[in-house]
Amino acid sequence: MNEMDRIKLEAAAFRGLVGHLRERTDVQNIDIMNLAGFCRNCLSKWYKAAADAQGISITKDEALEAIYGMPYDTWKAKYQQEATQEQKDRFNQTKPLHAKISGHV
Repeated sequence: MNEMDRIKLEAAAFRGLVGHLRERTDVQNIDIMNLAGFCRNCLSKWYKAAADAQGISITKDEALEAIYGMPYDTWKAKYQQEATQEQKDRFNQTKPLHAKISGHV
């Protein structure tokens, strides 16, 4: 496979993942984070880091909107639920396994 075909396939897979996450508004970021070690916010940070590396100027809010399909504050107001204490405890337990992302603490 040549480099351009690989890039096209990777981009298509990424778009599929983002599209799926946009449809699954019932799945909370903390649940994804606890299970997989990354979430929609992580994807937006990877997206922004990739833009920065390529010299493409986008804001944090633009990167969030690219992943959420709407302004982040709108998504939060419509779909985000308060995390339970159990979810928060699991988050802290799995923290060492969370994705390493530029600008993510």
